[in-house]
Amino acid sequence: MNGEPNIDLLIRDENLPAELKKIAEKVRSNERISFDEGLLLYEKAELGYLGVLANYIREKRHGNKTYFNRNFHIEPTNLCVYDCKFCSYSVLIKERSEGWEYTMDEMLDIVKKYDSQPVTEVHIVGGVLPQYDLKFYSDLFTAIHNHRPDLHVKALTPVEYHYIFKKAKIDYATGMKLMKEAGLDSIPGGGAEIFAPEIREKIAKDKCTGEQWLQIHEEWHKLGMRSNATMLYGHIEEFKHRVDHMDQLRRLQDRTGGFQTFIPLKFRNQDNQMSHVPEVSVIEDLRNYAISRIYLDNFDHIKAYWAMISRSTAQLSLNFGVDDIDGTLDDTTKIYSMAGAEEQHPAMSTRELVDLIKQVGRHPVERDTLYNVVTDYQNYNFPEEKKPEFYKLPVIN
Repeated sequence: MNGEPNIDLLIRDENLPAELKKIAEKVRSNERISFDEGLLLYEKAELGYLGVLANYIREKRHGNKTYFNRNFHIEPTNLCVYDCKFCSYSVLIKERSEGWEYTMDEMLDIVKKYDSQPVTEVHIVGGVLPQYDLKFYSDLFTAIHNHRPDLHVKALTPVEYHYIFKKAKIDYATGMKLMKEAGLDSIPGGGAEIFAPEIREKIAKDKCTGEQWLQIHEEWHKLGMRSNATMLYGHIEEFKHRVDHMDQLRRLQDRTGGFQTFIPLKFRNQDNQMSHVPEVSVIEDLRNYAISRIYLDNFDHIKAYWAMISRSTAQLSLNFGVDDIDGTLDDTTKIYSMAGAEEQHPAMSTRELVDLIKQVGRHPVERDTLYNVVTDYQNYNFPEEKKPEFYKLPVIN
């Protein structure tokens, strides 16, 4: 597919307001849009217009390729010292009977369960507890690395690292260096929520600030390492807060180049303290993906978590700037389902993911965490599956 004719047609549209035409011309010329123009997109741009621009950028960078990976999750605990209002996953320590706390041996048993499978990544993130300290995670990362050196360890958010380093009385630079030496390979994007202090104070009081979140990622990038970034949208924030959030990420990326992927995370209102806040529509989801792709011109990838937004919406998102729909997951995460995600038991086989991508005319590529190609599935033929007896047709003489 080639988005260029569509964007040219859009620019020639006499009914398109001049301010939106200017943004479209910037996109075609690979020029950066401003904060005010980002806000304008949220306030005035229609879905179709945004789709043309975002898809143009997506296809210029990646063509038809759509990435996924084979991964599994370890969630050490759902108990947490913090009380984020939007969180449906964690419970306070005083409610310990409703939670779980894995030992290191139990986490290593989860890793060993995948010894015979071609997974490339373990994603570790969970609640914040005092016993999960610097030594615990250093030992865990080292043990995983020693057991399976080829398995990429993507682990913990700045929320967790801030607490761990503060407890250990070390600065961020020292802490991240120790994590790298222990076997940490990359950092996921969670815990960013919304950077604006006036919003963060209301939904995620007491945990690390937006500035501290950015500082931890910057120290990690200084070590030559990669990470992801997220934004929680669709709750009490305003459009200006979304643009401000992406603007701060864009400025850090200008300095370090360490971010790989941006993942917009939809606020889900099931079983949390913000259940009274209605969820935004699928149309707003797609608009947000598209604007993210347009605004974050120095991010290589935009990811949609299929398990959070549904398989069909993930397919739609591939026409609105998204080029990555995450991994196979294998039902190893409770974070999505407990928040009211569309997938209550999120698991998809590689074949299912490939079919999902091909159904909308895209080119499926299995990647590792750092976007090295593992398998190109465009012309791949899966082995024939043995069908049960009831599929046999009767012989007609």
